[in-house]
Amino acid sequence: MASSPVPLAPLALAQALIRRPSVTPADQGAMGVVEQALTDLGFSCRRMRFGQIENLYARRGTRGPNLCFAGHTDVVPPGEAADWRYDPFAGQVADGQLHGRGSVDMKSAIAAFIAAVSAVPGPGAGKGSLSFLITGDEEGDAVDGTCRVVEVLIAEGERIDHCLVGEPTSSAVLGDMIKVGRRGSLNAWITVEGVQGHVAYPDRAANPVPVLVGLLDRLVQHRLDDGYPEFQPSNLEVTALSADDVATNVIPATASARLNIRFNPAHTGAGLVRWLAAECEEADKTFPGKVRLRTTISGEAFHTPPDRFVEVVAEAVETTLGVPPALSTSGGTSDARFIRALCPVIEFGLVGTTMHKVDEHAPVLEIEALSRVYAAVIERYFEAFG
Repeated sequence: MASSPVPLAPLALAQALIRRPSVTPADQGAMGVVEQALTDLGFSCRRMRFGQIENLYARRGTRGPNLCFAGHTDVVPPGEAADWRYDPFAGQVADGQLHGRGSVDMKSAIAAFIAAVSAVPGPGAGKGSLSFLITGDEEGDAVDGTCRVVEVLIAEGERIDHCLVGEPTSSAVLGDMIKVGRRGSLNAWITVEGVQGHVAYPDRAANPVPVLVGLLDRLVQHRLDDGYPEFQPSNLEVTALSADDVATNVIPATASARLNIRFNPAHTGAGLVRWLAAECEEADKTFPGKVRLRTTISGEAFHTPPDRFVEVVAEAVETTLGVPPALSTSGGTSDARFIRALCPVIEFGLVGTTMHKVDEHAPVLEIEALSRVYAAVIERYFEAFG
């Protein structure tokens, strides 16, 4: 009788990934590390390259249900390497911590889930299928990564029943928080084009600054909503403000601002764009210049209700770690916003305290504990849905 394969060590896998300096859009072999590990575990791996971005969809099993794990191998730049205690791409272990860019966000989670799969027999505890959707564009424009892969899978009729994203969702203690939704995000650029002139002769000019300031004041003062079940209120924040850098006695020709709206399911991106356009049109009516608006919607709000899938993950967390997780929709956006078009999606991973920071690091014991949670999720999932 053939012996069962020895379960993989999440730490070694995480180190191998960290040693690939995959700063978006570079891959530097990180996707190859994932592909090799999954191939060795019996997965059929499919590389998908769009533009400069390497992506991977891998599946083991042909039956349903299909439980997918999603994550990203790309990382943000480390900044000055000299500011780090250890080389950001060395995967150094010291004082019980794994140091390096991506140790928290989120190469350790990818390693933990691969290790968890290696510890569970069969496609998924002998039932159904397991799959991985790994991208190299989460920290970048998020155009040629998960978004494109999801479009291809939908067009091909690939069925994924549920997805777990390994983003660092824990707040203070591993297991204290699961993300069951995210607010949407909209960016807007407003430019007011006036007429330059001498400040002593304002009647010969059209000053764009008061128009822009008045418009921004109306937008900021507008109460978008009072919140939504399971979500905090939507908020609009002005993130940049500028005007032509001219002499002190010159009225500038243009003034511009950038803003971001984080919105709950009380709104859609399109609805907020219509509101912004109407406000800009109103400001434009009485101004001899022109008010222009440009917008991008980087993600819609979504919520995965507390169904059996959420219960499975929450039970696995509490049973393994002894911590009852809160179900949260806080924080920024993630690739879950694209995956929701395929299936219900939730997120669970390490404590995110040091992600994107100099000296990013994660406790080795927590990486190993995360892998045990993921193994428990797999086992419980196929007991519940298989």
